[in-house]
Formats: sequence, C-alpha cells, structure tokens
Amino acid sequence: MQPQTLQIATWLLYLNGFFALANFMDSQMEIGYIRMIYSFGFLYGLIVIASHALGGLLMANELKIGYYLALVAGFSPFVSNFIIYRRPLGGSFLSAAFDIALCALLLHTQSRSHQKVWFR
Repeated sequence: MQPQTLQIATWLLYLNGFFALANFMDSQMEIGYIRMIYSFGFLYGLIVIASHALGGLLMANELKIGYYLALVAGFSPFVSNFIIYRRPLGGSFLSAAFDIALCALLLHTQSRSHQKVWFR
C-alpha cells in the first residue's frame, strides 16, 4: 500500500496525461503549439504524454523507473511554459497550481522515503 501522497500523485499523473494528449492534438494549446512551431515538438509531445502515462502506471506497480518518469512528467509543464511564455508558471494560475501540487506530492518526504524503501 502506497502513502496517500503517491496515490494522489498517480491520479494526477493520469489526469494530466489525458489533458496532455488533448493538448498535443490542439495547436492552440502549449504542447500542440510546440509541436507545430519547433522541429523537436512532435518528439517532445510524445515524451511528455508517455512520461505521464508510464510514470503513473509504473509508479502504481512500485517500480523506481516509474517514480523517475513521474518526476519528468511533473516538471514538463514548467519546461513547456518556459519554451512558450519565457516564464515557468505560464499563463494560467489554476494550471500552475496543479503542476506545483504534483511536484510537491512527488517530492514530499513520505513519497521519497517510500520509493527508496519499497520500489524495485
């Protein structure tokens, strides 16, 4: 049984992964804009979506690689916002709040100690 911080982080990863996929399809959103403008955008979008989905799945199965993918997924919105807006928090306060919450849940002391002891 995982601590509550990792359980909530897993759900946020799945939810953010769904919205990252929708974001990837729409050229008006951040990841879609990066996909349309930059040459590395398509690959970047796929990495972001895969890190959300695989991070949540592998972390739920208690694998260390899942925790590291979840960290990549957690910090990817800040990278996307910095590429587009030149500031890490982007344009939406609500979106930034959920991004910060995911990072805080993953970097919480309970989460880190649990993954060090129990994850393979």
